[in-house]
Amino acid sequence: MAQEATPAPRARLGRGLGAEPGSVSGVVLLLPAGEQVSSRRPAPLLAAASVRTLGRRLVRAGRDEGLAAHVVHYRYRGWNGSAAHLARDAAWAADEAVRRYGDVPVCLLGVDMGGRAALHAGGHQAVNSVVAVAPWLPEDDMAAAPEPVKQLCGRRVLIVHGTNDERSDPELSFRLAARAKKANRDVCRFEVHSDGHGLHHYRDEVAALTEDFVLGALFGRAFSRPVADALAAPPPLGLRMPLAAGFGRSLRR
Repeated sequence: MAQEATPAPRARLGRGLGAEPGSVSGVVLLLPAGEQVSSRRPAPLLAAASVRTLGRRLVRAGRDEGLAAHVVHYRYRGWNGSAAHLARDAAWAADEAVRRYGDVPVCLLGVDMGGRAALHAGGHQAVNSVVAVAPWLPEDDMAAAPEPVKQLCGRRVLIVHGTNDERSDPELSFRLAARAKKANRDVCRFEVHSDGHGLHHYRDEVAALTEDFVLGALFGRAFSRPVADALAAPPPLGLRMPLAAGFGRSLRR
């Protein structure tokens, strides 16, 4: 008797947070961290933990506009070189959001390796904005080619990075942002001074900054003064914008 082949893993969207399907007017796709190389399946609860809390905050803030959020569950834990599995899964998730909700704007929001996936998949036609928090990017001597940036034209892009990040070099995200800014003025980058990869010391400020940017990009809310200034400033000023302690306290409604 022939042995049946193991079905190939599939990406999927986690349970929707926020607006009900008939009232959705914007979607945030939450891309968790990953690994450089791994063919193992992610542990769903552990992988989603890093982004689900942020997703809940976003849908509370965007309730009146009809914001929905989904965690993207990858097929594999790893980026896996040229296969770029996490980026492919992010693009699939954008397709799935269109299938479920129709012609609504999509924001890709990723942390760590998920930040790299968000940047790579940002060229999807439904995506109007990208947020990369402490994105993992390859060192120049590890990459076969520079990280792409042309796909980000026409999108609003926010990168947030701790200056003491020992897992993903913040200088690499600055260099990527500088290249992206040459082709797309709607790119900004905030530095969280003296914070590490997890951005634990300024967690509230990072969440408030993300909320401000996402709701402005998806629904046309006015950006806070620091975000507006960062988007308007020429490099390097708008790409090394310090995230002030207490950011967001005066913005709470």
